[in-house]
Parts: sequence; structure tokens; C-alpha cells
Amino acid sequence: MATINVRRLDDGVVQRLKQCAARNNRSLESELRHILQRAADDDTSAKRVSFRALATRLRRKTKGRTQTPSEVLVRADRDAGHRLA
Repeated sequence: MATINVRRLDDGVVQRLKQCAARNNRSLESELRHILQRAADDDTSAKRVSFRALATRLRRKTKGRTQTPSEVLVRADRDAGHRLA
């Protein structure tokens, strides 16, 4: 197994990491391993491929259907008195 040293971390960051570790009943070292493992497992290219496949399936399912442009839906919603705070 490899060892990684991280230098010049802000004291506030270290304190928040310690608090996070305590909330999760882990040591700081264990919490950092967990965070790094999750970051390494977050394969954005796989998610992108998955999204593209989903978008393709949705386009096939809705092919030929009339679509209402989003700006028309937003305008109708605003005219009905629904507004964001």
C-alpha cells in the first residue's frame, strides 16, 4: 500500500475533517481513506456514458410527439402567479 503526505492544509480544514470523522465514528486517517476512495470511485466518464444512453432512450420514446418549448411552460407558470422566492 502507498502512503500519501499532504502538506500545508489549512487548520480549519483539518478541524472540519476531524469533526466529520468523529460524526462517522472513524479516525481521521480512516475518514481520509474513505473520502479518497469515494473520490477515486467517482467515475464521471461512466456517468456521462450512462446519461447519454438514457438521453438516447428518451429521445427514441418521445420521437414524433409534439414538445412544448420550456420557455412557453415557464411563461404559463409565471402568468399563473407561480414565482420563485
